[in-house]
Amino acid sequence: MIIFLYGQDTYRSRQKLKEIVEYYRKTHKSGLNLRYFDDENLIFQDFKNEIETRSIFREKKLIILKGVFDNNDFQEEFLKQGKKIINFDNIILIYEKKEVEKDNPLFKFLKKEAKSQEFQLLEGQKLKNWAKKKLKDYQALSRQRAGINQARIEEKALDRLIDLVGNNLWQMSNEIKKLVNYKNKGTVEAEDVELLVRPKIELDIFKTIDAMALRNKKQALGLLRKHLEKGDAPLYLLTMINFQLRNILIVKSGARLSAHPYVVKKTIQQARNFSLGELKKIYQKISQADLDIKTGKIEPEVALDLLIAGI
Repeated sequence: MIIFLYGQDTYRSRQKLKEIVEYYRKTHKSGLNLRYFDDENLIFQDFKNEIETRSIFREKKLIILKGVFDNNDFQEEFLKQGKKIINFDNIILIYEKKEVEKDNPLFKFLKKEAKSQEFQLLEGQKLKNWAKKKLKDYQALSRQRAGINQARIEEKALDRLIDLVGNNLWQMSNEIKKLVNYKNKGTVEAEDVELLVRPKIELDIFKTIDAMALRNKKQALGLLRKHLEKGDAPLYLLTMINFQLRNILIVKSGARLSAHPYVVKKTIQQARNFSLGELKKIYQKISQADLDIKTGKIEPEVALDLLIAGI
């Protein structure tokens, strides 16, 4: 049997991989027939020898393959012997931590012959539901370890958390855990999120804003292109640029910014590179780009390019 796990959401795919491995270890106590092949030792002949060698314990092996889609030689040999591999009495798990080209021959073979599961990045209500469930999971864990923990989260706070973190479930999981431990028996409010959550914007957008401030359009466009290539949605990028420019406007107008200390420090630095008039014009352009995208007047990626080019 072949199991194929793939997709951009590596948090959930890793959880699924962990779940399969743990179940295998429970049902096969020896643990001697669990094998890993990854980037460093992914050689087809070694893999072939492993699946052809019978276990001395007369139990199925679980053979985990990582990085297959970065190894052309392995893919070619696997496809040549694919039908034979399927018939071996072992469990072969192919784990791919990214999106795979749909016209890849091995991908087509696995979609047809394997038990496959794609892990797409969560959006909208699915992301909210996941965050709520994760909150309950951490509550249950806290009760087991240190007594009662009845922390809850306001809908407004949840929306703010998603605004700041996006669909990076690795960070989302850590931030929820931090918030649960902080509030303990109380309710997580939007102010708590602003205080404790270190936004994804620091990782994704600050460099782009810096390039915009220096009027380095080439660098700003290049950074945006990298975001798009790794799967960030154009509307999300526009929202994050809008979010940070709004922060800069708040600082520039002399008001107090309620945000994570790191964000406040970075925003004050960036505010020095813009005049108040420039910020208002850019803010208007972002609002217009957002409207044009949502009404279908322009493609999202084109709107982003024009926004940067017009600064």
